[in-house]
Amino acid sequence: MGRAAAVRAATKGKTDAKKAKTNGLYGKKIIMAVKQGGSPDPVANRALHDVIQAAKRNSVPADNIQRAIKKASEGNIGDFSESTFEAYGNGGASLIINVLSDNANRASAEVKNVVNKKNAKLAESGSVLFMYDRKSCLEVNAELDEEALLEAAIDAGVDDFEMIDGDIESTTKVFVEPKESSAMKAALEAMGHDPNIELIYVSKAPVECSDEDFEKNMDIIDALEELDDVDSVDH
Repeated sequence: MGRAAAVRAATKGKTDAKKAKTNGLYGKKIIMAVKQGGSPDPVANRALHDVIQAAKRNSVPADNIQRAIKKASEGNIGDFSESTFEAYGNGGASLIINVLSDNANRASAEVKNVVNKKNAKLAESGSVLFMYDRKSCLEVNAELDEEALLEAAIDAGVDDFEMIDGDIESTTKVFVEPKESSAMKAALEAMGHDPNIELIYVSKAPVECSDEDFEKNMDIIDALEELDDVDSVDH
């Protein structure tokens, strides 16, 4: 009984942390869209409209969206910019560190500090990215049946997909080409699910690490994702 409660609490903690990270990411993207588009009105600012729709698809609360728009409109916040760091972990593993920050120097210093502290190694630009494909990842809070998903995907016009277990227990991730994300979203909704959607880098050639290297790599990833300026780490 105590062990089950501890597992539930740990799972809830991971889910809450991931949700907070998602809310924060879209808050920054909304601010960036308002400032770059020059308008807090999603009708006049197409980029803002698209970000708001993506935020809603990922269940970001309406209050969070409005607060981000208001903050950007007040004009007392810096400009956000995206950047990517590439690194090598342990046992041949590689990392793509995705950053969205209003202070590039701070973000760079913090990422480098964690990478060095955790005995990983920053890589030259392009030396890791070529080993990855850009994919849309749709995640649902359920264990999906692959045959049922295949049937729904075919009905929705999806050509190809990959399905794996999610990082959190009883969740599933589905990967498709970015152009097919809307069709796969429709397929999952037809099955009664409300997917979270994000663009990620997926390794073309995953490597198998020892248990020891795996734990070290996860420690690096956790430390990086704790940084406010780091939105995600693909690996």
